[in-house]
Amino acid sequence: MVMQALRPEPRVERSDAAPEQSLVVASLLSLSGGFLDAFTWLALGGVFASSQTGNVVFLGIYAVSGQWQQAARHVLPILAFVAGAAVAVRIRAPPLCLAGEAICLAVVMLLLHRVPEPVAIIGLSFAGALQSASFRQVERRKYLSVTMTGNMLSAVEQFVATSDRDAVHGGKVMLTLCMMFLLGAAAGGWVTTRLHAGSLALPIALSICALWLCCRPSHPCRPS
Repeated sequence: MVMQALRPEPRVERSDAAPEQSLVVASLLSLSGGFLDAFTWLALGGVFASSQTGNVVFLGIYAVSGQWQQAARHVLPILAFVAGAAVAVRIRAPPLCLAGEAICLAVVMLLLHRVPEPVAIIGLSFAGALQSASFRQVERRKYLSVTMTGNMLSAVEQFVATSDRDAVHGGKVMLTLCMMFLLGAAAGGWVTTRLHAGSLALPIALSICALWLCCRPSHPCRPS
């Protein structure tokens, strides 16, 4: 009886992060973000689906040189991205936005050769914004799944600023997301040149997988 009373209670592992804030979901979405930017750059004439920094840079370059038609191509994804972000912020439902992204990508994949390229660009940028504006936190840290600069700076800050275990873990998380974005861009470059429109099946599958992870029933905590 005494031994039983002194025996420590089994520890229960709990996670305060919502399913949509898990590293697995963030990794899948970062992989998709890199893929989509590579796809639009190669398949749709040198624009980015989600990396609006790149679009703004090219908009400025073409505008100052008077190439208005080229400049206009970079205006479209910017406006579509703003519209998608506004919708996502308004409804505040990450799983619904993720489902909307998958639908947008599927429509673009099926109609890519039947609609003008600007329409496809609008669809892809709108879809990217639904994802980016809805999923901005991994565990307890802010991140973006459609760009790498902020995540890279966060990783450096976590590794350099302090040496405590939580900071090191945070740096590893951000570095993981950077690597997933890079892997997605590499995969996008390789697959797009071979499958063209059909390559969008991969980011669609990634979105569906992330949606399943967000919506699946949570399992009870198990003692360890």
